[in-house]
Amino acid sequence: MRLQKMIIGLVLVLTVLTVDLTASPPGAASDRPAGKAPAGVSTFRGWAFDTCHTQSIDTMRRWRQSKYRAVGVYYAGRGRACKRQPHLNHSWLREVKRMGWKVLPVYVGSQSPCVVAKNKKHIRMGRYPWRQGRNEGRDAVRTAKAMGIRQRSPLYLDMEAYTYRQKNCAHTTLAFVRSWNREVRRHGYVPGFYSSADAGVRHMDLARRSGVRDLPSVMWFARWHTPPHLYREPALSSNAWRPARRIHQYAGNVKERHGGRTVVIDRNLVHAPVARIS
Repeated sequence: MRLQKMIIGLVLVLTVLTVDLTASPPGAASDRPAGKAPAGVSTFRGWAFDTCHTQSIDTMRRWRQSKYRAVGVYYAGRGRACKRQPHLNHSWLREVKRMGWKVLPVYVGSQSPCVVAKNKKHIRMGRYPWRQGRNEGRDAVRTAKAMGIRQRSPLYLDMEAYTYRQKNCAHTTLAFVRSWNREVRRHGYVPGFYSSADAGVRHMDLARRSGVRDLPSVMWFARWHTPPHLYREPALSSNAWRPARRIHQYAGNVKERHGGRTVVIDRNLVHAPVARIS
């Protein structure tokens, strides 16, 4: 009888071990979306433009004649091309908010070791991507707070196109992005991610399908020379990063003139969180 009980017990243990070993890792499943944005975020659906230099209050007032109702703002980050932003401060944000503009804050930090653009190579992330991501996530939050961008606002990490199929590079880049996301979330903000659809965006979706945690909550994908769309992007699974968590940058470096002011912009279709300005 004792031997029989031992055999039954061994069978039960082996059954449990088999279930544990064959189960999917936490968060895995090809149809599972990335982490949702927290409750209380403000979202916007419509047209947006972004441009390297923040435009003056007068230009923003004149551009209310356009179809655009949201604007991307490159507010911080050591990789930002337009580091000098004479118009951008808390007063500017409050004034454009009063006009009815929605704001998409963009942070341009360290770039992937295998970034495609040669001018970005000098600001590649270092040997410790997780630590670098945490430090830059902290900087993104600190700068946002100083400018009056409140918690539950999105902060969009700009990661220019990189060759994600290089295994070591992909590992390093993903570690940096995950760490940046985790730090931004820890402070009550919403981590977003901007990149080329066929580079960083595809990489993030592959990571999501593999069950990776600490991924962006919002996806801003660049695919130019195509009609604007949010949910037909081939680099993203159709059910991922939705609803209200996508931006399509469908054209870039184009001139537009409204209210007597010509500006070189990128064009975007948005259904995503926008900044909450104090």
